Amino acid sequence: MTRTCLAVVLAAGDATRMKSSRSKVLHEVGNLPLIAHVTNAAARAGVNDIALVVGRDADAVTSAAQIGHQLPVTPVMQTERKGTGHAVLMAREVISQGYDDVVVLYGDAPLINPESLEAAIASRTAGADVVVLGFRAGDPSGYGRLIEKDGELVAIREHRDASPEELAIDFCNGGIITFSGTQAVDLLEAIGNDNSKGEYYLTDIVEIARARGLKCVAVEAPEEDMMGCNTRAELAEIEAVWQARARHQAMISGVSMMDPATVYLSHDTDIAGDVTIEPNVWFGPGVTVGQGAVIHAFSHLEGTTIGAHAQIGPFARLRPGAELGEKAKVGNFCEVKKARIGEGAKVNHLSYVGDAIVGAGANIGAGTITCNYDGQNKHLTEIGARAFIGSNSSLVAPVRIGEGAFVASGSVVTSEVPDDALAVARARQETKPGYAARLRERISAIKALKASSGS
Repeated sequence: MTRTCLAVVLAAGDATRMKSSRSKVLHEVGNLPLIAHVTNAAARAGVNDIALVVGRDADAVTSAAQIGHQLPVTPVMQTERKGTGHAVLMAREVISQGYDDVVVLYGDAPLINPESLEAAIASRTAGADVVVLGFRAGDPSGYGRLIEKDGELVAIREHRDASPEELAIDFCNGGIITFSGTQAVDLLEAIGNDNSKGEYYLTDIVEIARARGLKCVAVEAPEEDMMGCNTRAELAEIEAVWQARARHQAMISGVSMMDPATVYLSHDTDIAGDVTIEPNVWFGPGVTVGQGAVIHAFSHLEGTTIGAHAQIGPFARLRPGAELGEKAKVGNFCEVKKARIGEGAKVNHLSYVGDAIVGAGANIGAGTITCNYDGQNKHLTEIGARAFIGSNSSLVAPVRIGEGAFVASGSVVTSEVPDDALAVARARQETKPGYAARLRERISAIKALKASSGS
């Protein structure tokens, strides 16, 4: 029989230590909000529904929590901050709907792996009433310790309350707790606030459950899975861990990276096998790279599709809407925006191609630009297959360059160039022998006059 599971995600914190104008969980790792990492992990772990405890920026947090999955998300408002136990109880109505399992997650802990959640839920299925995810800390200072006896979890001891023997334990509380859905509300309502802060601590649920004869266990997960974010420094640390994971997965899947630590990926970066990525490449959201493509150093990519065996860079920028066909090339110091570059077409150096269609096998010379913006609207430039655009040309949109057409270097093209036609759109050169020397003499005389007059 299929079990049902509810994730209660706590995302109502004020983010005081982030010193931010927006909720902490809206900050991004891998160009995805922290909260979305958590809800996506829950979805991949087999959770059925999500109850989202919100406070600050409630609407924005709820929207972010729905990115990347199809699970229903029910927001519940927490107006007072009285501890984690109180926060979970804000979702009382959702919890009471009769789930087999309830798992409590934290919106500012985006590194949690679905596998760790699956292990906790599996332990519930195997008969435990309460399951706590823990980790082996390299430095356990400050963490609550998980006290076990005969294979069961008997207590979560806060660092300040631990005995010397308990302080020697390196198995620490990760904060994520899974418990029986049918017992959840009773256990949560039994949590008191008789402590120095007068708060309701979710960790007290272990002591309450054991007093009722219920079985509590701890399941070990990697320490980095539990990393939470309270400051921007911690956000950077989490980003580094996430990037290392993403790079490793890409390389295991057949992607070559010359200097992995300098490549930055996004949560949805899709790179096929046999792709080579040189150092210092940034992938923004929405990038797909086809088989065997080469991304040269110092390139910046966002919202773009790169065909198989294409070449990008070095020092290239592909902006949203750029689509490169198979074996296309966008070379050094080129920018492409909302443009389709056909199969085998080349935009080799120092060019801007925006709002354009470039046909297969076309060649865009160095310094060419599409003049796509008239101050109010963007206009389309069409360049036919096998067309040749000479260096330092300006194509004033809307304009069409026909198939096999040739545009002479330095041209400013303002009207259509038919198929196989030659367009020369520049002023005729005039050469005046000896005029350069006369010009220099005139300039020198003016300078001398100014010097003598003291001006």
